Amino acid sequence: MSSGWFITGTDTGVGKTLITSALLHALAAQGKRVIGMKPVASGCTESGSQRSNEDAEQLIAVSNIEADYDTVCPYRFLTPIAPHLAAAEEGVEICIDRIIDCYQILKPQADRVLVEGVGGWAVPINEQYSMGDVAVRLGLPVVIVVGARLGCISHALLTQQCILDRGLPLAGWVYNHIDPDMQRSDAVLASLHDRMSAPLLGSIPFMRNADPQQISTFLDLDQ
Repeated sequence: MSSGWFITGTDTGVGKTLITSALLHALAAQGKRVIGMKPVASGCTESGSQRSNEDAEQLIAVSNIEADYDTVCPYRFLTPIAPHLAAAEEGVEICIDRIIDCYQILKPQADRVLVEGVGGWAVPINEQYSMGDVAVRLGLPVVIVVGARLGCISHALLTQQCILDRGLPLAGWVYNHIDPDMQRSDAVLASLHDRMSAPLLGSIPFMRNADPQQISTFLDLDQ
């Protein structure tokens, strides 16, 4: 069994953090030691010399192993824009080696480290590399969070193909209802089920103010 998963999404705003937190909760309920990692985050808040990120803090709250904030989330930027733009705005270059070093610190402490990407698979992190390159360097199986809304079939299949083209295995995918007005969602889910090459780990209904424990009840990791 792999020591972790890399969590990507079909887009930004599809519920990656909530699903990653739910996966952490489900794995912890199985008796596993788990840590969530958010290597790059934008849209952070600042208090004095300390920057915090809501996504990273949610992962920390669900993890059952304590870890240093700067290891869990080494890059934290203020402006809520694509990471390479946020980094450039602050005169910082995101270094993959630093991300890998942080992961290697966390890995021996846990049975599973879940690494949540920022944005979608191909979002740049600097002038040379993308979030997908981070996943490749980590060498982890990938879980795709599919944001269930119009256009998600193409987004999911394109994301899957990009991952497979990079030689990484797909651990599974989660169908997350983010649009309460989406039409024929069940038909879309069935269509994706026929075309995705990994197990469906869960279909999450639309819920306002859902928490990771609630979401975890819709996950099936015994596949």
